[in-house]
Amino acid sequence: MKIAVLPGDGIGPEIVAQAVKVMKALASDGLKLEMEEAPIGGAGYDAAGDPLPATTLALAKASDAVLLGAVGGPKYDALDRPLRPERGLLRIRKEMNLFANLRPALLYPELASASTLRPEVVAGLDIMIVRELTGDVYFGQPRGIEVRDGERVGFNTMLYSESEVRRVAHVAFGIAMKRNKKLCSVEKANVLECSELWKEVVIEVARKYPEVELSHMYVDNAAMQLVRNPKQFDVIVTGNIFGDILSDEASMLTGSIGMLASASLDANNKGLYEPIHGSAPDIAEKNLANPLATILSVAMMMRYTLNQEAAAQRIEAAVKKVLAQGLRTADIYTEGTKKVSCSEMGDAVLAAL
Repeated sequence: MKIAVLPGDGIGPEIVAQAVKVMKALASDGLKLEMEEAPIGGAGYDAAGDPLPATTLALAKASDAVLLGAVGGPKYDALDRPLRPERGLLRIRKEMNLFANLRPALLYPELASASTLRPEVVAGLDIMIVRELTGDVYFGQPRGIEVRDGERVGFNTMLYSESEVRRVAHVAFGIAMKRNKKLCSVEKANVLECSELWKEVVIEVARKYPEVELSHMYVDNAAMQLVRNPKQFDVIVTGNIFGDILSDEASMLTGSIGMLASASLDANNKGLYEPIHGSAPDIAEKNLANPLATILSVAMMMRYTLNQEAAAQRIEAAVKKVLAQGLRTADIYTEGTKKVSCSEMGDAVLAAL
């Protein structure tokens, strides 16, 4: 099984290095893994003048799965928009047709006190957010900045076809069938025609899954309910921009965005796996970052793309063990626990594995 390893920028190389340790440990135990590294984002621009070099894209397409760190940093902010690191991330998702983004928000019991909400509100939290990833305002045309009537105007187009909505809805219903058979579709159908179509198509798809309880919620209410009563949700399906915002909000319920993994899948479950956090340039190269989201992304890779459920469970059990031991990086540290560095947390997971 060939894994394309794309460390990226900022803290990306540090956290990916810890995940690679875990994959090498699994390989030494008999799992046949081959890893090859390539640049993306700012590192891609530095290496080849392109945030997604052709060689990187070719490697990703030729691999069974992709592990990504993070992209972006202030040194690239002055570049023309097509050359900025984030464009490389958007392009690889589009080029690989990774339309379904799975973002679990799972609260480990040991981290209940690290959440900004009261423990009784978040204890036992386990939500899966399914975000459509290749449509919406991020990719819709026309888009741009132009001068109209003497002043600059910025514009983007929110756009979804029914086939795009239908395929991600099927993914969400399939996941709901394997969990608690509850699915909440989040949109803004009272204001947006695009959301009106979204809701209609989701209702059509629901007829194929009569066992799943389908509900609908406007995105502003969903944002409020995630803070008010997050445990009412099991699986949420939503569009690209709403999913981007809600999954980051959900991450803070768990104590830290540094704990949340993600998977972006195509129609055949080939996937790109990454932590949902960014490149955090303010702490880059300081050995402070939390590598657990990246390590847990490897667990998702084992489960969803490589069909290695036993390996996925081993990784998740190792993460639970180090948390039970009281080890914490700075983002999840609380009084009475032991603060460790990025590499020390990686070594601890390795030892537990």
